[in-house]
Amino acid sequence: MYQGCKKYIPFHPIALPDRTWPDKVIRKPPVWCSVDLRDGNQALVDPMNLEEKLLYFQTLVGIGFKEIEVGFPSASETEYEILRTLIEKKFIPDDVTVQVLVQARPHLIRRTFEAIRGAKNVIIHFYNSTSTLQRKIVFKTDMQGVIDIAVKGAKLIKELTDEEAARSGANIRYEYSPESFSGTEIDNSVLICEKVMEVLQPTPEHKLILNLPNTVEMATPNCYADQIEYFCRHIPNRDSAIISIHPHNDRGTAVAATELGVMAGAERVEGTLFGNGERTGNADLMVTAMNLYSQGVDPGLDFSRMGEIRRMFEKCTGMHVHERHPYAGDLVFTAFSGSHQDAINKGAAYMKASGTPYWEVPYLPIDPADVGRQYEPVIRINSQSGKGGAAFVMQQSFGFELPKAMHPEFGGMVKAACDRVGRELKPKEVYSIFQKNYLDVHSPYNLKEYRLHDESGNGNGTQVRFEGVLNFNGEDHRVEGTGNGPISASFHAFREIGITKYQFVTYREQALTSGADSRAVSYIHLTAPDGTPAFGVGIDSNISLASIKGIICAINRAESKKSEEAAQ
Repeated sequence: MYQGCKKYIPFHPIALPDRTWPDKVIRKPPVWCSVDLRDGNQALVDPMNLEEKLLYFQTLVGIGFKEIEVGFPSASETEYEILRTLIEKKFIPDDVTVQVLVQARPHLIRRTFEAIRGAKNVIIHFYNSTSTLQRKIVFKTDMQGVIDIAVKGAKLIKELTDEEAARSGANIRYEYSPESFSGTEIDNSVLICEKVMEVLQPTPEHKLILNLPNTVEMATPNCYADQIEYFCRHIPNRDSAIISIHPHNDRGTAVAATELGVMAGAERVEGTLFGNGERTGNADLMVTAMNLYSQGVDPGLDFSRMGEIRRMFEKCTGMHVHERHPYAGDLVFTAFSGSHQDAINKGAAYMKASGTPYWEVPYLPIDPADVGRQYEPVIRINSQSGKGGAAFVMQQSFGFELPKAMHPEFGGMVKAACDRVGRELKPKEVYSIFQKNYLDVHSPYNLKEYRLHDESGNGNGTQVRFEGVLNFNGEDHRVEGTGNGPISASFHAFREIGITKYQFVTYREQALTSGADSRAVSYIHLTAPDGTPAFGVGIDSNISLASIKGIICAINRAESKKSEEAAQ
């Protein structure tokens, strides 16, 4: 047994036996605050330059973010200049609030107020670390020591805010974070926030944002939700505070912690696109928003141009969005499994036939079109694909609606090809297999010419006569036959040259294209002399000739199979 785990101290959950959050349902979105340009940027191997930050900021505005943390302007000249550029070049819309981060240290606070001059709407986000470990190891102080730091910072921020508001009329709001909230004794978290509120004097009309970071994700999401609900119950003047959360992803459950935190009372969420951030990242705001969207809740953020947003992110950050990343990855709307492909295919058919106003397709939690993926293949083909997958590709990519009886045969051909090459097949490769096995089959029988006559003479088509020339064994043979339609007549004609043991089962036809140059495709199902099914496909602008071609194709395929078996 691995003993290394004994060195870790387990998280001790708070006692909250009457918790109410498990029964809550999220019916409206929280206030979203993007911290991509600060939390996300500081986690990059190569931080973004000015041009990249501007592009990223404009993308966030286009998505619909109204609160955007743009940086830590007191930390470096680069951060300072980026904020000044946003303000002076008027990149900040009037309905967007920029948020700036600063430690609760006097000289950094003063520098931050210099950086925000000229901005119309600003959130001053100040913080100091409060966790048990930070107090014990980093600051070597008690809880009163960190409370004193927060209170001193709050007093200076209030003083400078009053001065700036009087000077410029700027709308400046406050946000305080007890950093490492999740690692702080819950009553100490309440106490330090209470002391900050006493200084800043928020009201229900001018609320203070109290941000409760899961700075290091230390426990299961339900424990974080309990902390949030406990805090909401015990903080004085709750109606004068906006409870915000800032989850990280150290345990891989930041999105779940975010959702449970909102259920527990949080009204605001800070995070990043695609979860970029230090260590394992921040809460992924795109996933959280799209999760709401998938439940019929308008998240207030627009990810319909997911491909563009992803390309911007990868360009600006140098990061890669994983192929399996929810909603955005290359493969998240793709099915290789045969059973999944079959269910998706049936779901798509059901949607079309029923006209349901709801999205009801198995294995696809949202319509790929809602994130701009309508032109990308949902079903892709590899050795794990089922019999319906290849048929789905033919229908989606090329318009061929193969009868269900054909699926096992064609699916087997495609699967065998996948096994031979040892990789996924692209749609055009699937089509090549179809073309080779059904459309380019011209021997041993080849129809050189034909005519159809209405035998009744009244045009109602009760009897049709087929006359044609069929080439086989290097010679032309004239054939004739009569039936109650072109298929029946041609089938009878072929019996004259010895094709007598094939039984007609069924056929299906469809329009492959529309307009003046439309073509028809006919799918023919026969029973070969040995009792096995024989399928053929014919394409022509004339539907009658398409059907006749399909019959000859089915016979040719069966005869070729018989010859190959005899040769073996």
